[in-house]
Amino acid sequence: MTAFNEPQPRKRLRTLVVVKSTKMGGMERVAVNLADAFADEGHESHLLTFVSAKRSLHQENESVQRHRLPLQRWQRLTVIGVFVEMLSRWFLNPVIRRSHFVWTGWLGGWLFRVWLTRFERRYGPVDLIVFRGVGTFERIWTFNDPRARFVLENLMYRGESGWKGKLFAWVLFHRKRLVAVSQGVADNIRDASQVLDFTPASLSVIPNPCPIDSIRQAMREVESQLPVEPYIVNVARLVPAKDQALLLRAYAKAQPRERLVLVGGGQERPRLEALAEELGISERVIFAGQQANPYPWMHHARLFVLSSRFEGMGIVLFEALACGTPVLSVDCPGGIREILKGPLETSVVERDVDSLATGISTALAGEKPAIDEAWLNDFLPSVVVEKFVRS
Repeated sequence: MTAFNEPQPRKRLRTLVVVKSTKMGGMERVAVNLADAFADEGHESHLLTFVSAKRSLHQENESVQRHRLPLQRWQRLTVIGVFVEMLSRWFLNPVIRRSHFVWTGWLGGWLFRVWLTRFERRYGPVDLIVFRGVGTFERIWTFNDPRARFVLENLMYRGESGWKGKLFAWVLFHRKRLVAVSQGVADNIRDASQVLDFTPASLSVIPNPCPIDSIRQAMREVESQLPVEPYIVNVARLVPAKDQALLLRAYAKAQPRERLVLVGGGQERPRLEALAEELGISERVIFAGQQANPYPWMHHARLFVLSSRFEGMGIVLFEALACGTPVLSVDCPGGIREILKGPLETSVVERDVDSLATGISTALAGEKPAIDEAWLNDFLPSVVVEKFVRS
């Protein structure tokens, strides 16, 4: 007979994480980490993608079952899908810019439900479905279900209004159970809902998981391309939102003895290389390109620097901390202050060249400081999984 106060075993859930693809990107990496976290906590974990990637992110937990729904091909196999795609591509999207998803996602939601019905016939009912990223929402926006959580990774509202903004927000977010990765993103959603006239079914804050053990295992891998001399590092896509141009200017002003390494690829690389040449620092800056495993680059750096214009969560900050590397970030909208709080508040500087240059010089003075494990507790995978289970 079970004792009255003996804890009951926790129910094992069947979970499904859905992301557009598992290409080499921060948001995609978090989706893989979350699927791993569900499996690590004893749940039956599945990961679904819509688009295959040439270079796909590695799954740490082998019990996670991967699936692919070639949504665009399914749509084209239907007569109405071909008609809607052509109508949108040649007429509707040119008239209402960026509206392609409104028309194609209408059918995508129904096709996803067909796929889910087949999936549940084979595996059984799903308890929790987690969609990650607006690009994923757009593909299936007509799908809604009490088990579904739609995770917003970044700020979605930047002051726009008007009927087009309201249309996009309504189809993507109205009456959906939204999850923000930070309080800053949640506040942004609340602001948007007032201006763009949509009402979420619910809104909760659940941060991204930080798989400390797997990060630390990956950071110890031998990386032959690492600089021999000391360096500071930035790991991000080379796009305007990450503003590596600000970092280059601050680095040129600070003139540290350490080299600067930019890990990531993107459209801004030619412009940034030209700027480094203009600033006279091209021989001190290394453009390392996109790396399948960025953690050795983080681990061996003297300092990690974030120069973004905005960050939904700033996952790279706690990844760098997990690698034992001190961090410095400009103050930007989003969730960076939910990571850099308490003793880490001194790691935040104003978002201008002089402040960032001073911050770099100050952070590099003295020995590399130790990282307090308690700083990572809010982002432990077990904590994040429990919040999703309770959401």
